[in-house]
Amino acid sequence: MFGLPAGFIRHELYMRHNTGNYAGAMPYGNPVQPFEHAEHPETKRRFRNLVEVSGLHKHLVLIEPRSATEAELLRFHTPDYVAKIRELSAGIGGDAGAFTPIGRGSFEIAVLSAGGVLTGLEAIMEGRVDNAYALVRPPGHHALAHMGMGFCVFGNAAIAGFLALEHYGLRRIAFVDWDVHHGNGTQSAFWENPRALTISIHQDRNFPADEGHIHERGAGARLGFSINVPLPPGSGVGAYEETFDHIVIPVLRAYRPELIIVPCGFDAGGCDPFGRMMMHSGGYRSLTTKMLAIADELCDGRLLLCHEGGYHAPTVPFHGLAVLETLCGVQSGVEDPFAKVLARLGGQELQQHQKAVIEQATPDFTILPLR
Repeated sequence: MFGLPAGFIRHELYMRHNTGNYAGAMPYGNPVQPFEHAEHPETKRRFRNLVEVSGLHKHLVLIEPRSATEAELLRFHTPDYVAKIRELSAGIGGDAGAFTPIGRGSFEIAVLSAGGVLTGLEAIMEGRVDNAYALVRPPGHHALAHMGMGFCVFGNAAIAGFLALEHYGLRRIAFVDWDVHHGNGTQSAFWENPRALTISIHQDRNFPADEGHIHERGAGARLGFSINVPLPPGSGVGAYEETFDHIVIPVLRAYRPELIIVPCGFDAGGCDPFGRMMMHSGGYRSLTTKMLAIADELCDGRLLLCHEGGYHAPTVPFHGLAVLETLCGVQSGVEDPFAKVLARLGGQELQQHQKAVIEQATPDFTILPLR
């Protein structure tokens, strides 16, 4: 499984995307006192710093990101939207879309963020690494073709998917999104394209509140190739592992992708302000182990993770370190001080009402690979 090293993409410029003064995700103004935007750089910076402090960076291939080209952006986004972001960025910033403020220079940073995921894909496809983690910012899985959404400017994972299909000529790719919020942007990018399977495991009716339902299955030739598992609030590691064992792994085996992309959010962690789930670093280690095994079985280990949400700065770095340790097969020796506390929370085991949702979300059909 670990024939080649794991890649790691990071850049200080990602930390300089300015989301301004907000109160979480809300604009300030009387009676809302100014504070900081929830999507601030510290969660990612602290993750990057822990990778260095732990010494794990010595076991990773550090990959310098490149900027995505306009042609690569336009595989998903509209010309008008790309022009809008460029114009706002050249001025004093503004709103890219719903809950998506950007600042001066954010266009160049967002293009580097999308390009960071592309760089990870290129390293995998060129055989330099088996798998890669792109610690990028701003995130991307909510971005739509014509607008930003939910802190996401460009659809990083979707853009990488189009590169895999159109440049590298892969026949089938799969997305497995475990962010606590529905991966609506990625789903929309491939809504009628059966060459891409999208699976989103998220908290039911969190964000976007009216999307991510079980009945959203794709359209046209892709009907059935979009799978949503809206887990109830309070779901812990047991529910996530059951979802992977009962749905994700069997569906991937039926579809047989040649590349798996994981929009990797850590906002299902038990301390996150925007989620009501109970995952911890041991849970993320378990999910990553499952993804490594199925990627090794189906697609020569081609597994690309791109950073999405996660807004509790103290715990996110330890979730991320667990994932990276698993990807490269090295234990850094750093223990997560939050893990025991979160693991003791009641209800970590699979609950009957959670199992009922998982069974309801299980496809009642066989997904056949394209010939």
